[in-house]
Amino acid sequence: MRKILVVIDMQRDFIDGALGTAEARAIVPAVIEKIKGYAPEDVFATRDTHGEDYLNTQEGHYLPVKHCIRGTDGWELDEEIAALIPKDHIFDKGTFGSTELAAAVKELAARESVELELIGLCTDICVVSNALLLKASLPEVKISVDPACCAGVTPEKHAAALETLRSCQVQCG
Repeated sequence: MRKILVVIDMQRDFIDGALGTAEARAIVPAVIEKIKGYAPEDVFATRDTHGEDYLNTQEGHYLPVKHCIRGTDGWELDEEIAALIPKDHIFDKGTFGSTELAAAVKELAARESVELELIGLCTDICVVSNALLLKASLPEVKISVDPACCAGVTPEKHAAALETLRSCQVQCG
């Protein structure tokens, strides 16, 4: 059984930038240790990716804070985290869930048995979106989320997202 780690949006803007939180900063050491527990070829990541026109998008209307603009410092993964992930295992996504990531993992799962573990930011937006997208694509694959390596927009939203994930048969710590 091949165990795959998916690191969601551990980007500077979500850690200590435009949308950073104390909870996001607090999980960085645990995320780094978790990644080190996997072989590099078994680690994939997503990167929230927007253009300069972000404020004119639907998401920008609902969340009018420019963040993760391609090419900016805030768009980059945390430096220590980025050093642990092969560059060709990073999926840029323009929305909450990555269909490209789901397709790549589905292709892997067609060749061999896999289990998936997700960690990252934000539990209640992109982590839950990617976990449910992966669950819909691979209903018989075990998917888990490590709550200690995730942070939500608020602690309450983090807890609510974990409950939603449990309801959808995603294992949570």
